[in-house]
Amino acid sequence: MGDAAVLLPSSQRREPGSSNPLIATWPPTAKTVSVNAEDVATDLISRFNQALSKKDFQTIASLFHDDGYWRDHLALSWEFHTMKGQGAIVARLEKDCPLVEVNIDQTTDWKAPKLFPFDTFGKSQGIQFYTTVRTKVGTGRGIVRVAEKNGQWKFWTFYTSLTGIDGHEEPLGSRRSKGVQHGANPERKNWKDRRNQEIEFADAEPDVLIVGGGQAGLTAHARLKMLGVPTLVIDKNDEVGDNWRKRYHQLVLHDPVWYDHLPYVKFPETWPVFTPKDKLAEWFECYAKILELNIWTKSEPESAVYDEEKKQWTVVVKRTMPDGSIQQRTLHPKHLILATGHSGKDHFPDVKGRDTFKGDVLCHSSQFPGARADGKGKKAVVVGACNSSHDICQDYYEQGYEITMVQRSTTCVVSSDAAMNIFLGGLFNQNGPPVEDADLWLWGLPVEALKALHVGLTEKQQVHDAELLDGLTKAGFKLDKGPDDCGLFFKYFQRGGGYYFDVGASKLIIDGKIKVKQGQEVSEILPHGLRFEDGSELEADEIIFATGYENMKTQAQIIFGDKVADRVKDVWGFNEEGEVRTLWQKSGHPGFWFHGGNLALCRYYSKLLALQIKAQLLGLTE
Repeated sequence: MGDAAVLLPSSQRREPGSSNPLIATWPPTAKTVSVNAEDVATDLISRFNQALSKKDFQTIASLFHDDGYWRDHLALSWEFHTMKGQGAIVARLEKDCPLVEVNIDQTTDWKAPKLFPFDTFGKSQGIQFYTTVRTKVGTGRGIVRVAEKNGQWKFWTFYTSLTGIDGHEEPLGSRRSKGVQHGANPERKNWKDRRNQEIEFADAEPDVLIVGGGQAGLTAHARLKMLGVPTLVIDKNDEVGDNWRKRYHQLVLHDPVWYDHLPYVKFPETWPVFTPKDKLAEWFECYAKILELNIWTKSEPESAVYDEEKKQWTVVVKRTMPDGSIQQRTLHPKHLILATGHSGKDHFPDVKGRDTFKGDVLCHSSQFPGARADGKGKKAVVVGACNSSHDICQDYYEQGYEITMVQRSTTCVVSSDAAMNIFLGGLFNQNGPPVEDADLWLWGLPVEALKALHVGLTEKQQVHDAELLDGLTKAGFKLDKGPDDCGLFFKYFQRGGGYYFDVGASKLIIDGKIKVKQGQEVSEILPHGLRFEDGSELEADEIIFATGYENMKTQAQIIFGDKVADRVKDVWGFNEEGEVRTLWQKSGHPGFWFHGGNLALCRYYSKLLALQIKAQLLGLTE
């Protein structure tokens, strides 16, 4: 799920207006297991298209179960919506229905209609198939799950998404550019000259300015470039990839390689299953060069003002040039994307006594320099109990420190093996479907259904990890199973953290090699340690606060000021329809977008974000 660790006090974990989606009820298993799946799918889609051609929305809704779902990303509107129940489906279609037709995609066996288990334990079974989608403006894809009830087959979940705008198809495969103009031309420039001019925007303006050059910024730029949108990324770091390169020394991605591919250029077959942070940083550098992305490093926005009438920004960028000189450049993009990570600024609790500490290191985990090789016998305390904390504690232990982890609430712990083989193994693995199809399967599930799936997956994970979890409990480490027992996946989506993929630190806790101080908030930083609310104290030469990050909206306020931040909506968590709030869609401020998340989220939602921006530039939507 990524490596952010958010462990805010309980009063800060749920943003105002954030919704906790219900858990779907699985439809009953098909009674006729010998049913011809293709015939059922063909009949339903034919009836759907007939009703669609007549704008007979009541008939369309009648093809769904009473509690069926239609999740849509940009095929029905330039927004993200999930409709539950026949009434909600009719109401949405009556607002506007640019959908022209939906057809079964039978290009591969994986996509074709077949009986398929819906739930984790195979107690609910129906028919699943992929679709192609046509709208008034473009083409798309979808996935459908059909369930039987009272002898009738009806849609249980129905997903539609826009993937391309007519006349603006991505230049891939047979549509790729030639890259050269043959023939004599005295004004001809070679590729390097053209690239330098493009990067510098010497005689042009970017339509989109992206702040942040990590996976969010790179994927957004890659998608926009494929849609022909002039784009520039600015990043305050010295080099592309520094957002990972500068993190703590032992950091390795906890997600496997098959889950982490970036758009257009996948990791090679030689790539390790788990990516070290410095190797990922180098890949980002290569990715930016291969896709010819326009990036200014050592650059930051100094001011940004939006003109409501012209519908464009005036952004002053401060840029440090290769010779060390400082250049100011004023740009006028039509859109800004904040891509500095799905979290906001570092959360360092307001604890008295920070200025009194006389030890060696006191910092947030994002500034952790790594455990010192000469630290044997020194005492370190890490406040927080999620991914970053565990990795840092393990680093300290390996260098001979006496180490204590401060766990203030509970943590959802999943072994790396369970995460890879139970949570992701059915879709993202060496022999799994193409990543684009796996993405559609995953993100095409309404969130309520995805929660139901993860209840079962979490049950399996708890059995798989029983010995590990029992050992942690006996060691005094407090555990949870995520919101509504939906596990780590939904802790990520609803809190952005609160979990740990175990890659070794749990055994150190069980064996007492990493001590745990549980259930107490820090009340004061002392000259040589910490005091807790129960009056107890811990000595420390080094103190790391692995206490996570604030809402991404706070970063908008820091960079762009109150005028922007006051207009944008809250970020992360779910809205009342089960869609992630504000990310990858209209933010509340015109021409301002948020993009972030782990590599998998950035890969998938970057296309939907880019399509919305392209549509606005084309005048297809406001």
